[in-house]
Amino acid sequence: MFAVFDDFITRFRRPLLAITMLAALLVTGLPGSLAAAESVAYQQAVAMAAGKDREVLEFYKARGFKPIWTSSSDVARRRAFIEAAAGAADHGLPSGRYDANELKASFGRIGSARQRAELEVQTTQKFLLYAQDIQSGILEPSRLDEEMAVVTPRRDRIQVLQAFLKSNPRGFIRSLPPKQPEYARLMKEKALLERVVGNGGWGPKVPGKTLKPGNKGAAVLALRARLTQMGHKRLGNSDIYDKDLQMAVTRFQLDHGLNADGVAGPSTLQAVNTSAQTRLQQVIVGLERQRWLNYDLGKRHILVNQADFRAFVIDNGKVTLETRVVVGKQGRHRTPEFADEMTHMVVNPTWNVPKSIARKEYLPMLRKNPNSLGRQGINMTDASGRRVDPTTLDYSQFSENYFPFDLKQPPSNGNALGLVKFMFPNKFNIYLHDTPTKSLFSRDMRAYSHGCVRVQKPFDLAYTLLRPQTSDPKGTFQKALDSRRETVIDLVKPVPVYLVYHTAWVTPDGRANFRDDIYGRDRKIFGALQSAGVVLRAVRG
Repeated sequence: MFAVFDDFITRFRRPLLAITMLAALLVTGLPGSLAAAESVAYQQAVAMAAGKDREVLEFYKARGFKPIWTSSSDVARRRAFIEAAAGAADHGLPSGRYDANELKASFGRIGSARQRAELEVQTTQKFLLYAQDIQSGILEPSRLDEEMAVVTPRRDRIQVLQAFLKSNPRGFIRSLPPKQPEYARLMKEKALLERVVGNGGWGPKVPGKTLKPGNKGAAVLALRARLTQMGHKRLGNSDIYDKDLQMAVTRFQLDHGLNADGVAGPSTLQAVNTSAQTRLQQVIVGLERQRWLNYDLGKRHILVNQADFRAFVIDNGKVTLETRVVVGKQGRHRTPEFADEMTHMVVNPTWNVPKSIARKEYLPMLRKNPNSLGRQGINMTDASGRRVDPTTLDYSQFSENYFPFDLKQPPSNGNALGLVKFMFPNKFNIYLHDTPTKSLFSRDMRAYSHGCVRVQKPFDLAYTLLRPQTSDPKGTFQKALDSRRETVIDLVKPVPVYLVYHTAWVTPDGRANFRDDIYGRDRKIFGALQSAGVVLRAVRG
């Protein structure tokens, strides 16, 4: 009997574990007790391997420490996960975090209860990490940039494990990535770009600053060749900028958010000369951003894509309204990313000039010309709400840190908010609104606001939002507008609003679209993805 005890201590080399097993022997008796001791050793080792991972430990306790990966009945489950881990890079995930090859090898060299327990727990932890990464993203956006106030849809880890055990393993794993068609289209574009990178890219860059119909020469030939390599129809070898090339340039411009005039100006040539590696990075970032939105966005919702300078009302998966928008300036006025609910609109709004704008922009203006407020129809009031004549003040006594006045612009056609604003109360004080400055909507790059989103088609947006709650949306809106008084119209059913920043997507007909990284957020995200282990793949052939 003592020889058996000595054997246990030698094999497991852990006093606590040995004592636990000896106690099991004393309770159960020696006959058949080796198996019981092994079971106790395994349970103890699982608890030790889980360590401070409370959820994993709780999961195994609840099931009496029965394995889900390492028993003879778990073959289908572990094969499904190893296969998924092997394909993680296809999704732009850091495959080294799950390491399919090492995982597979580990199952072939289990030699003791302790090793089996450690592999059991490690596999569960890797599976949970994989499930979270592919389901709701690798990164926490707000940790990278406070302006990316996106709340990722993290699932309860124990519930994920329980659902996995009740499901077909392969079927469950296939259900984890986003189901939106956009995700699958980005995956396809990623594979295409990996082959382009592996084969050396799209060829030589196009020289020059501007090429237009009628031009002739080597630069035209280079443009024709590069567009052909990018997947446009074969454009031949002519060095003349003809109609076929003009049409190809126009289509390229549409796919890159540029003025579609068929002239290859500086902005167009910059986009044409962007490398396939850069576009691949954008697609990988796009996949990550799609995972951040992997939940039900609502049958009706509003999507504002800041990088595209467009907003969309989406009903049951179809776009029912599209409009150009102006977003925040680069620098301190960037529009943040977040989600909220639109609850009402204000017709004939008053503009309460934000303190920061009053101090940083209007104070210098008043120093130069105390009559400037009157020209804009803006009223000044003191802390008690009394009107103040701005021409009677000595502005040298005020500064950005001390300007004890409120500025308000009453409803009018010249009001900075236009004739309607759309409210989804949030900590950033961001909303959608009309604007009297319509010329900016004709520009390619439309980042000019102080953070709020200016809408080119505000009346159409109002009609669309009111349509579910009134038989006469135009009449309802027009009545409020004609009153010339500030009027609140509540939305009977609040509408989710998503302010996103997508620089890469693929249309249903397979056309890849790319936009500039105006705020530098893609660069931050890709850097963080690389730090997590994501790599750019180059595939030959």
